[in-house]
Amino acid sequence: MSESNLDFSASKLFNLEGMTALVTGGTSGLGLIMAKAYLQNGVKVLITSRRQKKCDMALRELSEYGECQAFAADVTKADGRSKLLARVEDYLGVLNILLNNAGANWGASLEDYPDEGFAKVMDTNLNAVFSLTRDAVPLLSKAASAADPARVINIGSMDGLHVPVVQRVPTFAYSASKAALHHLTRALAVELGPRHITVNAVAPGFFESRMTDYIFEHYFEDIEADCPLGRIGQAEEMAGIAVYLASRAGNYTNGAVIPVDGGTNVSKGVKPWTQS
Repeated sequence: MSESNLDFSASKLFNLEGMTALVTGGTSGLGLIMAKAYLQNGVKVLITSRRQKKCDMALRELSEYGECQAFAADVTKADGRSKLLARVEDYLGVLNILLNNAGANWGASLEDYPDEGFAKVMDTNLNAVFSLTRDAVPLLSKAASAADPARVINIGSMDGLHVPVVQRVPTFAYSASKAALHHLTRALAVELGPRHITVNAVAPGFFESRMTDYIFEHYFEDIEADCPLGRIGQAEEMAGIAVYLASRAGNYTNGAVIPVDGGTNVSKGVKPWTQS
């Protein structure tokens, strides 16, 4: 096709109509935002979370925007992943988009940081992402082609790009798990790219969510001061990156870790760690 005949309109570049998506941790926070963005753009979506009550509540909200199902599953368990992917195959048939968003955090001083807390965070934020992605490859491959790859989108964090200081409570496992997830993203991109499956990560900054409620209550001014743009993120900014990576415009993006944090990860921070 000659350049004069190319269609660069937003409706063509970012069209998601008819695609399918699995969103883990899709019942609240950023997962709910991105699930809603997909539904509003014609994607058939299955969301998952560990608790059935949360699944039911989120489904009532999301069903207003398009075709959606919710299925309670623990993605850190092999049996949970197996049942989840069976439901995905039954409901969606094939999988265009796997959005690995489920996550956990644990904050404590070095002296008090428990082994079980570290293990839980690593298991949820890293191990489960690897295992679910591995197990989902057959469904992703069914939707994949050279012209239109299937997508794996991992939700990392700016805290995997720098050492966070603003919340004043060490989150050793969270930062380590997200840094490892970013590198796992690159390794999977190399492995799955030849199979026409792209793998990318998003590294969000501070957005409103259950996980940030305490931090916002105590350190909101510091958070804004640490960000070069002087604010927290807005829902549409996470929706936008999720749509981009799943769209035709994102076909050639692979192995990337994209910060959506207003530049906070490159800021030196307003306060030193030792200052309360």
